[in-house]
Amino acid sequence: MKLDMNALMKQAQQMQEQMARAQEEAKNELAESSAGGGMVTVKANGAGQLVEIRIDPRAIDPDDPELLADMVLAAANEALRAAAQAVEAKLRGQLPDLGALGLPGM
Repeated sequence: MKLDMNALMKQAQQMQEQMARAQEEAKNELAESSAGGGMVTVKANGAGQLVEIRIDPRAIDPDDPELLADMVLAAANEALRAAAQAVEAKLRGQLPDLGALGLPGM
């Protein structure tokens, strides 16, 4: 079995371009999470940025600011985790079949 290095390099370059496109598209993935029974809702994108935080006015208790902070933190962490998971799934779906490259054992 002979490997065609030129073909292999071309396929590797195509894979690299596909992954770059997939990573760019993944930045547009959005995930939303809420805490406190929907009192706090957070949206995050695939680039790991929070893009929106909504707080129900009923969640604002001047005598218990720690509760609101905990709800925001919980919703933000879950939204970021969900966005990262969506990006990972999207990128995994973009990976080509490495066996198609003609590499033994792949």
